[in-house]
This record gives sequence, structure tokens and C-alpha cells, in this order.
Amino acid sequence: MIVKKLRLQRGWSQEQLSQLSGLSIRTIQRLEKGQTPGLESLKSLAAVFELSVTDLQGDTNMTTYDIDKKSAHAISLEEQLAFSRVRKIKGFYAHLIQYSVIIPVLFGINLFTNPSYIWAIWPMLGWGIGLAVHGLRVFGVIKLFGPEWEKRQVEKQLGRKL
Repeated sequence: MIVKKLRLQRGWSQEQLSQLSGLSIRTIQRLEKGQTPGLESLKSLAAVFELSVTDLQGDTNMTTYDIDKKSAHAISLEEQLAFSRVRKIKGFYAHLIQYSVIIPVLFGINLFTNPSYIWAIWPMLGWGIGLAVHGLRVFGVIKLFGPEWEKRQVEKQLGRKL
């Protein structure tokens, strides 16, 4: 995650970081998701970010904020939550774009093959309902099975009362 933070601070895409570091895009993606990098990957990234390997390595999972070191590059809990929220919003918009492209294609196929029966309305309605629920969950309108529910279930499983 620290790799992602450093990359975003510089305004680079994963492709740009890949070209600058000599690492594959897939390696960059894995490191940003929290996989532990190898020494050669660390050296390449440290050179690109102009940091020492130990500064870049920081914590072993590179996702926690170290209060003692007060590292400017550590990922705080708030930043982790923000990254997670942005990923969810990005997923919703990708879902919306897919819907916006595929449904007109289905209507085109429907009108070309059998214009007397408009069957494309059914996938449009079913997928549209799923898309609406996805949007409501992402933007916090529906909080079914959210963090509060999880907390209550954990407490219940541990036999504690809230």
C-alpha cells in the first residue's frame, strides 16, 4: 500500500511506475495490494522513489502506521479506508459502464433478430435492479451486512453482550 501512496503522490499511473522501475505492471499491482516485495523489487522502487530500501520497506506488511518512526510514507487507517472506498466506487462505475454498453447492444440484437417481441427489457430490468442495489451499497444508502452488523455478529459469536 505504501507503493500506491507514493505513486499517487507523484501522480503516476501503474504503467508509468512500471516503466520507470523496470517491474511488470502485475508486480506493481501485487505490491499495491500488500504482497511482500522481493529485494530486487524493493531496490528498483527505492531508486524510483529516491528512498532507501529500509524507508520503503518500513513495516513488513507496509500497511500500518508506525507511531514511533512517524514515517511520512506510512499508510494510516483513514487512508486505507479511503483507498477501499475509492476501489468500491470505481467498481460501481465500471459496472455502470458495462451496463450502459451491453444493454443497447442487446436491444440492437433484439430489434435485428425479432422486432415483434422485445425480450431485451428483461435483462435490462434484472441487471438494472442489481446495478441500483450496487450503487446504493457503494454510496452508503443500504448498510445491510455492513461494519455494524459484522461487529454485532462477532460479539455474538464471542458470547459478549453489546
